[in-house]
Amino acid sequence: MSLPPLKLPRVIGHRGAATYAPENTLASMREARARGATWVEFDVKLSGDGVLIVMHDDSLKRTAGLDRLASATPWTEISTLDAGAWKAARFAGERVPSFAATITCLGDEDLGANVEIKPNPSQEAETARATVEMLRTHWPAHLPTPLLSSFKDAALAAALQAAPEYPRAILIDELEDDWRARAEAVGAVGVNTNGKKLSRARATEIKAAGYKLSVYTINDPAQARDLVSIGVDCVITDSPDVILAALGV
Repeated sequence: MSLPPLKLPRVIGHRGAATYAPENTLASMREARARGATWVEFDVKLSGDGVLIVMHDDSLKRTAGLDRLASATPWTEISTLDAGAWKAARFAGERVPSFAATITCLGDEDLGANVEIKPNPSQEAETARATVEMLRTHWPAHLPTPLLSSFKDAALAAALQAAPEYPRAILIDELEDDWRARAEAVGAVGVNTNGKKLSRARATEIKAAGYKLSVYTINDPAQARDLVSIGVDCVITDSPDVILAALGV
């Protein structure tokens, strides 16, 4: 099916506003909105009993203090973990959120989203299917259609098959000559890449091919301005207020 043109804001908050609040928590989403972001980016994966949670790492240790894989831990246990105390005392008690609770928060805060499908090992298709089903049943009608992204081509391929109506962006840390073939294989309309590794020539190539171009994770104002000057459409940042100001948005 043909997708409408993808409309992205100039700035997206990375994992909410990770400079200021614990990443991938509801507090971080609210903080992003308070600092001017209109969209946020965050990661979704499955708990051990198949509940979609908002979490970047395979392990729960770094951000929630439990040295165990998310894939081996049931939601009833994950939901009690403190995901905020490591950032600052004022965030103590901030929990690892479910994807469903995060969607409710986005609706309340009027935030669009780049939903990164971040599957546990060997759960690419399963996670993608669960993600799009949750979006179909829970996504607020007043919000813009979310963008799906992933480093895992298999996850995007499964999302395309299960829910072609959702736009997709391929995530690639360092762009090689096969970037377009990979994007075409999953029906992507955007390319998300590491802004610190993006060349002017590659940016020009992507834009000339008609793709939206987003970069992560850019927190330096001068670097953000330089990237926009070579054609970048969207800057994903831990500090949305700083980059919004730098770009005059």
